Formats: sequence, C-alpha cells, structure tokens
Amino acid sequence: MVKRTTTVRRPRPSPRKKPSRVPKKSIPPQPPATTAVVAETAAEKDETEIKEIIRQIQAGKSHLFKELADRYRSQVAGIAYKMVGDYDDAKDISQMVFVKTFYNIKRFDLSKRFSTWLYRIAVNASIDYIRKFKKHKFEELEDVNEPGMAASVTPEQAFRLKELREFVLQAAEKLNEKQHTAFVLKDLEGMDIDEIAQIMGMPQATVRWYLHRARKKLRSDLRRRFGPLLGRMGIGDGV
Repeated sequence: MVKRTTTVRRPRPSPRKKPSRVPKKSIPPQPPATTAVVAETAAEKDETEIKEIIRQIQAGKSHLFKELADRYRSQVAGIAYKMVGDYDDAKDISQMVFVKTFYNIKRFDLSKRFSTWLYRIAVNASIDYIRKFKKHKFEELEDVNEPGMAASVTPEQAFRLKELREFVLQAAEKLNEKQHTAFVLKDLEGMDIDEIAQIMGMPQATVRWYLHRARKKLRSDLRRRFGPLLGRMGIGDGV
C-alpha cells in the first residue's frame, strides 16, 4: 500500500499593521506684543530703575536725588501749573515739592509707586499755595490747537480756541478742591482712576463722583459761553 502523506498547512502570518502616525501638536502662533503690553513693560522697567535710585539715596547717596528730580520735574510742574494757573507760581511750587521730597524720601515705602507718592505731594503743595496766596493768574497757553486741527481751523477759530482753553482753566479754579484735583489729574494729566484714588487718598467711586460733578459744572459753563463756537467746530455734542 502506498502511504498518503498529509500536508499540514501553516496559517499565513497576518500582515503587520503600520503604526498609526500620531499627529504632531501644532503650536498656535503667538500673537505679537501689543503696544499696551510694551508700554506696561517699559513702565515697569522704569519703575524698577527709580526704586533702585531711591534705594541708593536712602543708603546715603544723596547726590543721586538730582537724577530723580530731573525725571519728574516736568510732570510736577505741569500738575502745579494746571492747579494754580501761573508758570512762575508753578515753578515755586515745584521747588517746594522737591525740597519736601528730598527731606522725606528716607521714609518712602519702596513697596509703593514713587510717582503716586510724589504727585500727592505736588497736589497738596498746590492746594496749600492756593489757600495761602489766593492767586490764580491764568496765563495765555501756547500750542492750543490739537494735532491735525491746524489745517481746518481759521485764525478767528484758533483765537477763540485759545480763549476757550484759558476759560477752562479759569472755570476749573472755581470748583471745590476735590473736584478741581480730580479734573486736573484725569482730564488734564490723563492719569487713570486707580492712581488718582491713591493720590487723593479716597475710593475710586468717590473720585468718579467728584470728576462727574466737575465735568458737569464745566460743561454747563462752556456751553453757556462758547456754545456757538463749539457748534461751528462740530464738537458741541461732546462737551
């Protein structure tokens, strides 16, 4: 007999699966730094430099105070002028402010913002000066035209705008001290409410109230005296 051989079929190996590719996580593009962020960073850097100068002054290097004063001289003079309305008086007040700052800087708390502390001294010195001398000689202002306005303003309108700017300062002098201070720091110096609240030593809501009352009074005075001019200039509705 012939023996039959049985063929054993081996199972075919299953095809290897290709490893699935894990998609790489795409990193979203980072937005470019905004102007506000850059400005904030610059301000923080400047504040750090100021604190270091003050730290050295407090350690005995009093000659560095001139550098500190030079950095803030124009801001202090600007606040003083807008408070009292006279350049010579503002110069005297600025000198008093920096003298007082020099003698008190060793007591300055380095955890606080120096400009806020300094501007509070400037505001208080201006108020004291007003109380003492009661003089408000609001001088003529130069460069009263806003940027880009010169081309569209006639000589007669430019003269009236100068008169308007002078009138605003004179009308602001009639406000009470807190309204006047809030108006100067916010609308003339452009400070934010938080810093003004620290300078004036009161809650932000109270600052906003004084500012509201000041603007309401000034708006009424401006409309009464300059209504037709503001209408011709196309800015009557915003006053």
